[in-house]
Amino acid sequence: QVQLVESGGGLVQPGGSLRLSCAASGTIFSSYLMGWYRQRPGNQRELVADISGTGSTNYADSVKGRFTISRDNVKNTVYLQMNSLKPEDTAVYYCNARSDYTGDYWYRNYWGQGTQVTVSS
Repeated sequence: QVQLVESGGGLVQPGGSLRLSCAASGTIFSSYLMGWYRQRPGNQRELVADISGTGSTNYADSVKGRFTISRDNVKNTVYLQMNSLKPEDTAVYYCNARSDYTGDYWYRNYWGQGTQVTVSS
């Protein structure tokens, strides 16, 4: 039902900023929990931030105060503003949309293809 396409990744110097975008080909309803995850080669994919349909946000401790997640339901897009970037932020960043948690699993769970973010001088 939903296809997600990330953009905005690239090479940035430490201390710099990037804004990632996630465009949904299908309709992102307010019931969807939208999130950004990241993964380094050989490492587990981890949550960076998420945002509910009501605007409630959640951040990993490692990015609090530096990253901001937002959503624009009119444009059907989710954003991740990344400031004060560090080399350890280097990863593939994935957009995620999920809804209808049954208590055991998410009935709807979609992933984007990922966008590379490299923080290096």
